[in-house]
Amino acid sequence: MTSLSTIELTKQLIAKQSITPEDAGCQELMAEWLVPLGFEVENMDFEDTKNLWALRSGNIDGKGPVFIFAGHTDVVPPGNQEKWNTPPFEPTEIGDMLYGRGAADMKASLAAMLVATKRYIDLYPEYDGSIGFLITSDEEGPFINGTTRVVDTLLKRGQVVNMALVGEPSSTNKLGDVVKNGRRGSLTGWLTVHGLQGHVAYPHLAKNAVHEALVACADLAHKTWDDGNQYFPPTSFQITNLEAGTGAGNIIPGELKIEFNFRYSTEQSAEGLQQQVIDILEKHGLNFELNWKLNGEPFLTEQGELLDACSRAVESVMGYKPEALTTGGTSDGRFIAKMNAQVVELGPVNDTIHKVNECVAIADIEKLTDCYFEVLKNVFINR
Repeated sequence: MTSLSTIELTKQLIAKQSITPEDAGCQELMAEWLVPLGFEVENMDFEDTKNLWALRSGNIDGKGPVFIFAGHTDVVPPGNQEKWNTPPFEPTEIGDMLYGRGAADMKASLAAMLVATKRYIDLYPEYDGSIGFLITSDEEGPFINGTTRVVDTLLKRGQVVNMALVGEPSSTNKLGDVVKNGRRGSLTGWLTVHGLQGHVAYPHLAKNAVHEALVACADLAHKTWDDGNQYFPPTSFQITNLEAGTGAGNIIPGELKIEFNFRYSTEQSAEGLQQQVIDILEKHGLNFELNWKLNGEPFLTEQGELLDACSRAVESVMGYKPEALTTGGTSDGRFIAKMNAQVVELGPVNDTIHKVNECVAIADIEKLTDCYFEVLKNVFINR
């Protein structure tokens, strides 16, 4: 396949309205590429989510590293389509850019993975190890029935994954300037502080839930949870929503609801953060209820075989070495990391993702294909 095939394949994927958790035929299209290459393709669908697991061994005995490409076919909703310059699901070239929802996040990556894999297998049909694909339609949604359930299934089978390259848009200013070798954990809390509702003219007959919680909230907001480490910034605590009162100006609120989020490093654990929050709330004598959701634990891939393979690939194609960072939100890499796999994210520039007029540089689609091809060579040949 030529580099043009990557662009055309990207367009075909963008044209499929795969708004999370819909796949809209994207994985079927991917399977049509993989089966002729000798991949064993399995659909692992759970509830409303489509998942694809594909594997191809490069030798008879199955020895060698298991390297997988991982990603998602679902996209976020386009929002008000009148604000788009072009229809979001009609891939459109304007100048040197390709526009469409999912162009950067992450259908260009999926196309580049497929074309790079075909190019590699055409040249090297036998190699020491296995190449796999783990694709979901539930990354942009609640992430309940996607990669996490596929990983659980594979772990029960005893399937080994040594290395995973996730096609998330990791680049900041130019393609390959940043690869992500880890992500912070995300922990959300919902706190309800109980007081006693009453009339503002009779405060002695009420207990203001907002007043009760103010000092504790200040303690939480100003606490230094840790100093981070050489890979991660310090843990961050942010209050994201507050709700109190009835809307009337003469009623003392008897209840305050607070939503907050931690983005935390490997210096912390979810259980440890939960206990520290409880200790502060109890120190201030609050009457409270607290519920939690662990969105993802932190993971880190230190310098090693995969990070080196990606770095050398970017340098070979782009002429510069990428910076390895752990910044940004969560990704499905956190689930794959549970398999004791090295995980690195490498993909397009991320400045338009989730925005109106999402786009990707056409030249970057070709270069990303080359980068993925070089990663495969570095993993299986140029060790």
